[in-house]
Amino acid sequence: MARRPAETISRAKAKRPPAVERAPVEPQRGAISNMKPTVILVGADKGGVGKTTVARAVADYLIGKNVAIRAFDTEIPRGTLKRFHGDITELVDIVSTADQMRILDTLHTTQVVASLIDTRAGALAQTLRVLRDIGFLDAVREGQFNFILLHVLGASIASLDEIAETAPFVANAHYFLVKNYVNETTFFEWDPETYMSYFAKSRSADEITIPKLSEMAYEQVDISGSPFSTFVANKSAEGRPAAHSFVLRGYVRTWQRKIAEEFDRIGLLDLIMDAPNKG
Repeated sequence: MARRPAETISRAKAKRPPAVERAPVEPQRGAISNMKPTVILVGADKGGVGKTTVARAVADYLIGKNVAIRAFDTEIPRGTLKRFHGDITELVDIVSTADQMRILDTLHTTQVVASLIDTRAGALAQTLRVLRDIGFLDAVREGQFNFILLHVLGASIASLDEIAETAPFVANAHYFLVKNYVNETTFFEWDPETYMSYFAKSRSADEITIPKLSEMAYEQVDISGSPFSTFVANKSAEGRPAAHSFVLRGYVRTWQRKIAEEFDRIGLLDLIMDAPNKG
């Protein structure tokens, strides 16, 4: 095929309309303006149930979905969530009025989609009472905020009793009972009558299952002090290349995938992203 003369090409280019300069697109900020703020509370009144493990899994999942989040760790003075997600986490005292203001007074002004609160061990009921007394739960009922509660259960009767105690606070929340098998808990599946008598007390709740993770893999992530996703990516907590075991990274990767499937199943991302602002 014959080539066009250089001058013909130049005239063709000259006839093209000038390029239009466009401002940089910031999809997250635009999306935020059309949403009502979301608070995700992870808690339990029973210690040792892996509550912060669940909070870390939620943070990793949402960050992996490019959701802008911030987190609050109420385990003063040394928060475990703060240790693993220090770049997005603040330490707060949930009974302090000043810290309550830091969390709730900024919900409409912060440039994030969701605020994740990891309650210290044994403080779920206390935190829910605080949210009720300052009017947050009423505001959720009125549509000003979106509230997701991940209630992490243990295997004892005392832990299961929390379901009935929590019920009065969750009428307008997206309420999930989390069964964390990371420590091989059985949750009374061996006794169906006991199991059903407690889980039937909250018919509006859905269940989330956190699968078992290899103890050695969990320990190595703990030693690294990095998020699960960072460990899988073979990086240090500071983001530098690391030398983590290929095998252990594989276990964590599979574990994360199963958790992501659970969060996808309950529509966690949809609960956060499809909440139009009515305020």
